[in-house]
Amino acid sequence: MLTRVHLLTIVAVLGLAAPAAAQEAKVPYWASIRASEVNMRVGPAEEYQIAWVYRRPQLPLKVLRVKDGWRLVQDPDGTKGWMNQRFLTRQRTGYVNGTEPADMRQAGEASAKLLWRIAPGNVGLLGDCDAGWCQFEMGKRKGYVREDRLWGAGEP
Repeated sequence: MLTRVHLLTIVAVLGLAAPAAAQEAKVPYWASIRASEVNMRVGPAEEYQIAWVYRRPQLPLKVLRVKDGWRLVQDPDGTKGWMNQRFLTRQRTGYVNGTEPADMRQAGEASAKLLWRIAPGNVGLLGDCDAGWCQFEMGKRKGYVREDRLWGAGEP
């Protein structure tokens, strides 16, 4: 039978292991920017030079590598660099890609009623994707957008 001291020791060890396991998330995975301003650095520490400053909350990013509290990320343009994990969230978002506006439809099919046309570069919340269409929300606008028009949808 476990004594109280043994039980407390096991609980303490498991408590320390959980944050370490969370650090080792399987990569690649999707994340998005949670802050109104975040720096992308050339290396995984505050001492490294700032390569870019992002002012795009909800911009989806592909996390390619995990190192301590830092994430090597790739943005929709293909730019790669390091961001501190505290400025990122696992909330799924999408970035409208391409050169022409994307159709937002009432249902996930090409024949569904056209609700809006969304300019490339806009971001929004990403819902479930099925049969090549994703639920997409930009403020009060909700509908379905083709999956291939959203960077951040599908497998990273």
